[in-house]
Amino acid sequence: MSNFVRPCTLQFLSPLFFVLVLLLGASYQSASVDLNREDKASLLLFRSWIQDPAHGLSSWFGSNCTTWAGLVCQNHTGQVISINLRKLNLSGHIHPNLCNLLFLETLILSENGFTGQIPLCFGRLQNLKTLDLSHNRFGGVVPDSLMRLGQLKELILNGNHDLGGVVPWWVGNFSTNMERLDLGFNSFHGTIPESLFNSKSLKYLDLGNNNLSGDLHDFFQPLVFLNLSSNSLSGTLPCFSASIRSLIVLNLAMNSIVGGIPTCIASLEELTHLNLSSNHLNFAISPRLVFSEKLLALDLSFNDLSGPLPTKIAETTEKSGLVLLDLSHNCFSGGIPLKITELKSLQALFLSHNLLTGEIPARIGNLTYLQVIDLSRNSLSGSIPLNIVGCFQLLALVLNNNNLSGQIQPELDALDSLKVLDISNNGISGEIPLTLAGCKSLEIVDFSSNNLSGNLNDAITKWSNLRYLSLARNKFSGSLPSWLFTFEEIQMMDFSGNKFSGLLPNGNFNISSEFNNGDVRRLPAEPFLAIRNIEIKISVVVVDNSELSFNYHLSSNAGIDLSDNLLHGEIPRGLFGLQGLEYLNLSYNSLDGQVPSLEKMQRLRALDLSHNSLSGQTPGNISRLKELVLLNFSYNSLSGFVSLERGVWKVS
Repeated sequence: MSNFVRPCTLQFLSPLFFVLVLLLGASYQSASVDLNREDKASLLLFRSWIQDPAHGLSSWFGSNCTTWAGLVCQNHTGQVISINLRKLNLSGHIHPNLCNLLFLETLILSENGFTGQIPLCFGRLQNLKTLDLSHNRFGGVVPDSLMRLGQLKELILNGNHDLGGVVPWWVGNFSTNMERLDLGFNSFHGTIPESLFNSKSLKYLDLGNNNLSGDLHDFFQPLVFLNLSSNSLSGTLPCFSASIRSLIVLNLAMNSIVGGIPTCIASLEELTHLNLSSNHLNFAISPRLVFSEKLLALDLSFNDLSGPLPTKIAETTEKSGLVLLDLSHNCFSGGIPLKITELKSLQALFLSHNLLTGEIPARIGNLTYLQVIDLSRNSLSGSIPLNIVGCFQLLALVLNNNNLSGQIQPELDALDSLKVLDISNNGISGEIPLTLAGCKSLEIVDFSSNNLSGNLNDAITKWSNLRYLSLARNKFSGSLPSWLFTFEEIQMMDFSGNKFSGLLPNGNFNISSEFNNGDVRRLPAEPFLAIRNIEIKISVVVVDNSELSFNYHLSSNAGIDLSDNLLHGEIPRGLFGLQGLEYLNLSYNSLDGQVPSLEKMQRLRALDLSHNSLSGQTPGNISRLKELVLLNFSYNSLSGFVSLERGVWKVS
């Protein structure tokens, strides 16, 4: 996903010019313009129909137009020529008398809560050049009366989810001045009208996030921006030949486009953002598909593309080139070509969920601007190259589900900005280096399902922002350290399937905000596997020519899993006092003593204490845990009755 920002043009003018402009601006702002009486009466009727809880229109009194919020009037006649009420928290229906402002050129009501249908009488505002009703709650269809707005340059109706029907047949030819049409994030269906493919003045077209269908055709005008994403369009990719020297953004993601990627797409000279993700594109990428150095973001993910990764996908210079490359979720095979390490501007590289083999190129460290590397779910082998520390700005390194081996290099501490480190489901061995204490920014760490061993060292304590830590299914041993529960932001901790021994650490249970948040979240009942399911989604946004915005979302229950170890002794009562804990698994250990009271664990959804040596009575307050859907006390020496309102329980 990318945001397009228009480039700025700077011109150097004399200081005298700026002084003159400032003086003129000051005199214009201070001038008094008498508001036309008829227009004033219409505006007051308009205000009488709407709710204004933030008092954004409290300045609408008197006769001086310059003091009325959002208004611009003609100096001589006082007639209103512009209304801009964007983001004032207004709501309600639009009074038809607003249509009496016949000299209106700009009407912007965006980002409010207006309801009802778009007034038919808007067709009377024949001097309108800009009509922006976006991000409201208008419904129904676009009225045909708008086709009378022959001067309109911008029609912006996006973000009105109940606005739909078919896209009007006349929308491409009713105004010879139309430059921008934005109907995105609505409920339009049917096909794209023929008039839009031939609208000569149209530069910006956004029909994304609707329910449009039919074959995708070529456009016969020089577009600058085209977004048709998140529809049901089919057919093959056209060449967009008429836009060869103009098109900057092309987004056709999440449709049903088939066939290969034609090499003519690379002829779009000004293209900076190309998103063809989540379609049914197939075949190999032609070696002749090489984009210009102006391309910043290329997303071909979630398709059926096959063959080798392209050795060269875009031209590059010292000052420009690709910032985002996403070829994930395809069927690419073979090795990672060395040419990728020549994309010096690259900040995000996604190659996950393919059939890639071979080693990670040692020269990947040459990409010093990289912030995200995701090579997960391939068949890559060898070790993590030491040269990767050259990517010193790295925020996320995701290498899980490969065939990687070797050890965690101590030099990885140079990646001191790293937030996400996932090397799970590989064959990595050895101990966690003490030097990893230098990775102080870590928030998500997954070392699970490897051959790591040794005791837990204090390097982990330096990861003070830790939210998720999994060391599950390794060969770690020794006792659990006293600092285990001292992370303030921790949400999930999984040490299951190791050889940890000794007692459960007692104390410091009140530090984690997630584990101690007692606010009950009403969640649907889920099976056990869904309750312990973890999902981490990384997203990046190219915001301008050189900057990438990184974010990730962690979807996880607040949980602790210490199952399948060699722990013994009693369960600390403080552990059962964690009001925010949703998942706790201590099964397959040698814990003894009684089960502590559960009365404080009001958010608990799954508790597994099976296969231990616990004795005594089952807690009598279990029925009060309204969120509990799974309870397993089996293979202990407990007695008593258990009553659950819903879910699965097992006691034996």
